[in-house]
Amino acid sequence: MKPNKLIFLVIVSVFWACQNAHQEPKENNASIQKSIKDKVSIETEKKQHDWSYEGETGPSHWSELEENSFCNGNFQSPVNIVKYKRDKRLKPIDFHYSKETILHDVVNNGHTIQYDFEPGDYVVFEEESFQLKQFHFHEPAEHTIDGVRYPMAIHLVHQNETGAFLVMEILVKEGKSSKPFDFLESFLPIANGETKLVNQAFDMNLNLPKNKGYFTYVGSLTTPPCTEGVRWIIFKESITVSLEQVELLKYLMPIQNFRNEQPIHGRVILQTSF
Repeated sequence: MKPNKLIFLVIVSVFWACQNAHQEPKENNASIQKSIKDKVSIETEKKQHDWSYEGETGPSHWSELEENSFCNGNFQSPVNIVKYKRDKRLKPIDFHYSKETILHDVVNNGHTIQYDFEPGDYVVFEEESFQLKQFHFHEPAEHTIDGVRYPMAIHLVHQNETGAFLVMEILVKEGKSSKPFDFLESFLPIANGETKLVNQAFDMNLNLPKNKGYFTYVGSLTTPPCTEGVRWIIFKESITVSLEQVELLKYLMPIQNFRNEQPIHGRVILQTSF
């Protein structure tokens, strides 16, 4: 083969290779980027949900598992409600719970049974409105009163326009059967990760204690990311449900889905005079 022809073939081969090097990766890069993005999304979602109430993913490790976590903060919840001070300036909470507000769905998120509300119900505390978003269950209760822990608690989660939380804890003990609980449990059982549509009106007033005196302090959410600055309202009077109603929720929820007592760190716990 003549030298000139050989040189020409080499140049053509190099050009063809360069063209392929610039064209094929366009599809490969898109595929690689999508794969990376999907992997990041999966890992992020996994990290956000990869916590529990025991072992290596339990409460003592929450701060390691959650990004931007406050779980090692100084003003965490729950606490033992003790050495509280009576404050006559505390006023009754102004409840605006309607019989017509729609309970949208119920979900078993692997940590608790949660019921989600459509907009409508709200409370006014210290002249500020907080919308009821959802309520869920803990077994046993997370807050203790003078060291006494109740068999179960309902957490009513509210938020204001700025996103600040107000959470009410209704303590539950075994006793007389509760008709509102019969309604709620009519949508159970529900598998882990499952959501069921409720889409029916529910009067949240029916699950409130008759005496609405309360304890209050500022703490945190009791699950990751343990956001601080949460206003807690813990009712002094409990409500009752039957043993069968308690057992059904216990069967569906993780065993002992409560966080241990957190240090008070100088915070003042106030109680109403009524």
